[in-house]
Amino acid sequence: MSTDKTFFGHPRGLATLFFTEMWERFSYYGMRALLLLFMVASVEKGGMGLDDKTGGAIYGLYTMFVYLLALPGGWLADKFFGLRKSIFYGGCIIALGHFCLAFPSQETFFVGLLFIVIGTGLLKPNISSMVGEIYPPEDQVRRDAGFSIFFMGINSGALVSPIIVGYLGQNVNWHYGFAAAGVGMILGVIQYKLTENYLGTVGLEPARHADPVQQKAQERNIRYALWIIGLGLVALVVLLWTRAITINPVAFAQGSGVVLLISVLLYFIYVFIFEKLSADEKKKVLAIFIFFVVTTAFYAGYEGQGSSLNLFADRYTDRLFGSFNMPASWLQSAPPIFVILFVPVFTWLWSTLAKHKLNPITPVKLALGLFWMGLGYLVMMGAAEIVMNGNKPGISWLVITYMLHTFGEICLYPIGLSGVTKLAPKRLVGQMMGVFFMALALGNLFAGLYAGEFSEDVLAKNPSLMIDLFALIVKIMFVAGVIVLVFAKPIRKLMGNIR
Repeated sequence: MSTDKTFFGHPRGLATLFFTEMWERFSYYGMRALLLLFMVASVEKGGMGLDDKTGGAIYGLYTMFVYLLALPGGWLADKFFGLRKSIFYGGCIIALGHFCLAFPSQETFFVGLLFIVIGTGLLKPNISSMVGEIYPPEDQVRRDAGFSIFFMGINSGALVSPIIVGYLGQNVNWHYGFAAAGVGMILGVIQYKLTENYLGTVGLEPARHADPVQQKAQERNIRYALWIIGLGLVALVVLLWTRAITINPVAFAQGSGVVLLISVLLYFIYVFIFEKLSADEKKKVLAIFIFFVVTTAFYAGYEGQGSSLNLFADRYTDRLFGSFNMPASWLQSAPPIFVILFVPVFTWLWSTLAKHKLNPITPVKLALGLFWMGLGYLVMMGAAEIVMNGNKPGISWLVITYMLHTFGEICLYPIGLSGVTKLAPKRLVGQMMGVFFMALALGNLFAGLYAGEFSEDVLAKNPSLMIDLFALIVKIMFVAGVIVLVFAKPIRKLMGNIR
């Protein structure tokens, strides 16, 4: 691969991946800012006119599948496409999905969501893998720094997208917003292909069997499976398009949550019984299960940013600045701003505490994440109180909430992610990472279903219900945080030699 060091002292290929990921996140966070608002907006205002329960369920399913399809997307890259082709195919499919959404048709809307989910599953996990591959194995320090730079690309796209996509969608035309996200992804794909040579040979080929006969058989089986799945999806789309069958999004979302939870439980039971784990490995896998439960609870609250809190911003918040009414979607830029500002602060804090042997153990950091989340929704109870009294709270209430949520994510997400990679038995690392992302998928699904409770009609009749809904999350987060804190030492013992 190229040894040019022209991107902050790192391989030039990092810039290729940085800007590709930036535009993919531009696409995703633009959708996150607009999707639910579009679905529940009245037909007269250019929206779909769905009720909150249906819109919330569809939003939850969409964000859930974005994370779930990262598992088969990563597997296909490893076994069949290779990382490079998977990223390119994924970007093209995402862009196609956005341009489907640009048409004012319910049928093309759902086809577009399907394309975006598939494309993200191919691109998202594999571009992160590529970042690690462009460094030699012995260059661990620069690799970690490279991931930090890459992380800034993620948040740059997340910061800019709601401003551009949100303004076009809410102030001009919803479908222009969706198209703008597609244009961003096209720019990312073009940039990727024009600068792909800087990646050298990294990711060109999938992992191969030592036996060429087995390799050909594997490729043939995967190709057949992809054709069958593709034809099945086409048949499903045709049946839905012609209304030969219908799907109840709320029931489907609720059923998906039950199936996912049961699947995870069965998986852990399988691992304990059939994977021949040592006593130490069993303890560590149990610790991963605890991480899974905590992460699911946390993201059920955190992902309210794109659903219930987005609805609150749109319907109840005073966003008027002179004669300009700020689009509610612009508030979605607050979390990435806080990530950029406070990740270095928390990194310094943990390092400083570690030097004095005061760095909190992993379970305590997980509990802190839950407490920050609870505090954020406690602030929202105050905002809901203002609404109940017939007034509109300012945007500062949501901004403070998002800041507290960001503190929680900084405490929980990187710690959980790192912990899983260290705790998992080597032969199960990939599977356990998949389980971790299933926690994010479930959290997104629950957040979407929760948003369905924010029915404008119901809240108009009973304004105090909004306070109760926010209070429910406060109670869940604080109780879960206390439980994790009480059992912090036993959990730490389960982790054995992992710090």
